[in-house]
Amino acid sequence: MTGVLFEGGSFRPVFSCGVMDALLEEDIIFPYCIGVSAGAADAASYISKQKERNIRILEKYRNDKRYLSKRNFIKERSIFGLDFVFREIPNSLDPFDMKTFKDYKGSFVIVTTDAKTGKVHYFNQNDVDETFEVFCATCALPGACPPAKINGRKYYDGGLSNPIPIDKCLEDGCDKMLIVLTQPDGFVKTPRKSEKNIAKIMKLKYPKIADELLNRCDKYNESVKMCEKLEKAGKAVILRPRCKLNSLESDVSTLRKTYEMGKEVAKANMEKIKFIE
Repeated sequence: MTGVLFEGGSFRPVFSCGVMDALLEEDIIFPYCIGVSAGAADAASYISKQKERNIRILEKYRNDKRYLSKRNFIKERSIFGLDFVFREIPNSLDPFDMKTFKDYKGSFVIVTTDAKTGKVHYFNQNDVDETFEVFCATCALPGACPPAKINGRKYYDGGLSNPIPIDKCLEDGCDKMLIVLTQPDGFVKTPRKSEKNIAKIMKLKYPKIADELLNRCDKYNESVKMCEKLEKAGKAVILRPRCKLNSLESDVSTLRKTYEMGKEVAKANMEKIKFIE
């Protein structure tokens, strides 16, 4: 089975959105798709075959205070306007094609982290409904968003427990993969002071999440190495942006350029992609 993996990173996956649209232009829908954080939320529009929906939303709402602002934190304890982003936009302002999404015959896996145990938890397309709470969960970065509550349990960002879930792809039977990363070649994740500070706060209520925050750099870097080994073995194609993008980039022209870069990189590697597809 072939699959596609989309890394997260707040607005960095705008690069991946370009890749998704290049795939849709070629009518390529992989039978297995896995996404983390914003990579999963954006991939939903790939599964629902809504070309250009992701970039359209970013260009229109990135600088709308309802989408992202400090005032949202007062109301929702999140810098992102959760109701606006995950309810109002997909259900009203830019409708999400739930029917096409649900008709997808493959497997769509959404990565989250259990707030109590700190362990990875996987949801699938059957868990997605009009509340889009599953996407709130995979995007709930500690310190920036509250955990999402699903079936009585709380979940945080999937990037904490499994930032690049290549192990899950292999476990689920993928023998060839398209891996879309959102950091340039050579990037090595290192601990940030802000993460250490957030971990201290999280340790009071969610000690396992604090541990994941402190350990995720090693997990991330090891996963990248595994992806690169698969590529060398001819079992994967890795696509990455040529330059680094701010995860909270506010310049919509930069977001558009990064999206177009994703399309260009995908098209330049389309023969390789078709070979593994």
